[in-house]
Amino acid sequence: MKIHKLITKTEELADLCSRLAKAEFVAVDTEFMRENTYWPELCLVQIADQNEAAAIDPLAQGLDMTPLLDLLTNNEDVLKIFHAGGQDVEIIYNLTGKTPHPIFDTQIAMMAISQSEQIGYANLVESWLGLTIDKGARFTDWSRRPLTDRQIEYAIGDVTHLAKIFPRMLKRLIKTGRGEWLDIEMESLADPENYRNDPSRAWRKIRAPSRNPQVLGRLKAIAGWRELEAQDKDIPRGRIMRDETLADLASNPPAKQAELSKVRGLSQAWSENEIGKRLMRTLRDAEPLPHDEMPAKTPRGAPLGKEGALVADLLKLLLKIRAREIDVAARLLTRSDELEALAAGVRNLPVLNGWRFEMFGRDALELVEGRLAFAVTDGKLQMTHIDDTADSMAETE
Repeated sequence: MKIHKLITKTEELADLCSRLAKAEFVAVDTEFMRENTYWPELCLVQIADQNEAAAIDPLAQGLDMTPLLDLLTNNEDVLKIFHAGGQDVEIIYNLTGKTPHPIFDTQIAMMAISQSEQIGYANLVESWLGLTIDKGARFTDWSRRPLTDRQIEYAIGDVTHLAKIFPRMLKRLIKTGRGEWLDIEMESLADPENYRNDPSRAWRKIRAPSRNPQVLGRLKAIAGWRELEAQDKDIPRGRIMRDETLADLASNPPAKQAELSKVRGLSQAWSENEIGKRLMRTLRDAEPLPHDEMPAKTPRGAPLGKEGALVADLLKLLLKIRAREIDVAARLLTRSDELEALAAGVRNLPVLNGWRFEMFGRDALELVEGRLAFAVTDGKLQMTHIDDTADSMAETE
């Protein structure tokens, strides 16, 4: 494989992307910094097909990234391969307003062919290629220039290994017949709505303190305000205010600015500074949350009672058994909160649709409805369908 150490010129990048545009797939990775900023700072992009690989320096003076961004977001003929690519996709969306498509994530794919829940990149490489990744450059400051040869070699390795792993992984997926399972997962990963930064929706990511429309209205208002403050200052939102503090303010808003000094998580300065004034203004202007924006009533997180909790535990046991039987990550089939909702009577759930229903949901529903039981035979745990047992008894009679 031909390795281009570091591309810093637009013409070089355009030539590379022209060649890669003819490939069946490209492996992509990014290095970025976001510890001290609201927006992640893209510091390096690595890309490879089966013939060549390169690192691209987006911080290079005069470099136009358009050829690369066009390849990733506008070329539907080239499959884009990532590993745990959510943050990489977010960065590309922030730059272009589009997401890479079509897309394939090897971490998600591993869940369909093994019981690995969220396999890390180093473990992926070791399991498929038998190589040990040098983690020495993992926590480097990618914004510093010049980059060392070791940094560039480490970074390019992320995509050269991925370009070797993907064809092998694809063969296994084809053999198992589970490739179609991943279509929905990959489309979800590429959905631009997952990355659209809308301050008016920021409150939905915070644990709601109640279902009171006035409380939720204040939560929505100050969560949106925090996003705008953080964007304006380009600092992480948590440096403006932590989620817990937001929830406290929504539930117990102070009557005047001087009382902000008593709020957990805020300093004395908030009681008299300009940001404190803006916060108080936001709280005063907050409207009750409209009825059509109220979160749906679901049993998620609600007490199930002793019987319901027991059913949820049985469902989790069934999930472990089924995941082991078909060698798939339990997380790909469903999650604990969904099982608790099922135990509590909810039926409009992903696990009761499509391939998930065929692989697990049907048995889960039968367990909840009393048509599936566990039994121990010869020291091994087995599942017994009640209808089948009744039919067998009728035949013996």
